[in-house]
Amino acid sequence: MSIDQKFSSWEEAVLWLRDQPDQRQLVLDAYYDDPLLKAAERYRTSEEWQHIRSYLKGRSGSALDVGAGRGIASYALACDGFRVIALEPDPGCVVGAAAIRNLAGQSGLDIDVVEEFSERLPFDDGSFDVVFARAVLHHTRNLNAACKEMYRVLKPGGIVVAVREHVISRETDLEAFLEQHPLHHLYGGEHAFLLRSYVDAFRGGGFSSITVLTPLQSPINLFPHSLDTIRDMIAQRLSRVLPLPAVWQTILGSDRLLHFMLLVAKHFDHRPGRLYSFIAQKAAA
Repeated sequence: MSIDQKFSSWEEAVLWLRDQPDQRQLVLDAYYDDPLLKAAERYRTSEEWQHIRSYLKGRSGSALDVGAGRGIASYALACDGFRVIALEPDPGCVVGAAAIRNLAGQSGLDIDVVEEFSERLPFDDGSFDVVFARAVLHHTRNLNAACKEMYRVLKPGGIVVAVREHVISRETDLEAFLEQHPLHHLYGGEHAFLLRSYVDAFRGGGFSSITVLTPLQSPINLFPHSLDTIRDMIAQRLSRVLPLPAVWQTILGSDRLLHFMLLVAKHFDHRPGRLYSFIAQKAAA
């Protein structure tokens, strides 16, 4: 896929992408396909969301979906019983605020939409039980300010769930990441931070507890892969060295062994832009 110029909006870029037959899988993996309600339901039933739900277990009340995009996470949160406000600065009807309003109307779910940026949340202190952000923080113009704002609007004891954030090992890796990103050249706006930059931003924001999910640790970071497809990939690569695919499949059938291999592999994983997720909690009053 190559293109000579960038589009003037993300909406235009996505519309162009959806018209490219060879990019069908990328469109599906990004949940950019229509009908939107079907795409949102596919996200709600995905392995990624099922693991996200484990961090929301036992929680209820109000949720803020920051950088909500098309509203797929807002839909999932609302289906799980949260009262949802979707924060999305782009007004677009394919990947912006109008799309979320359309999704809410089709689904009959109570999702309010606010068109604003994450660095200046137009809400009172302690307004939400949960703040959710999917692939949002690496887009922020001021990471520290965004984390402080998320902390401010959380109720005591509330959590931020920030998933699928791009990480680089050194600043010089950023150019390589942007060069290989499949969508950056269409409109721009992609970015990545050092891992310590995310952690420091959460700490500086005031969070008392921060859980870091590494790229190979959680299915949240693996999508569009799953543990099963990762298992198959490892078996295929090992079969190139020793062509015994059935043997490798049997050996890797042990989840304990697979997780051990992934635990070891993370120490050698320095891919520019690899995905991390963060669970940050605000201390209870």
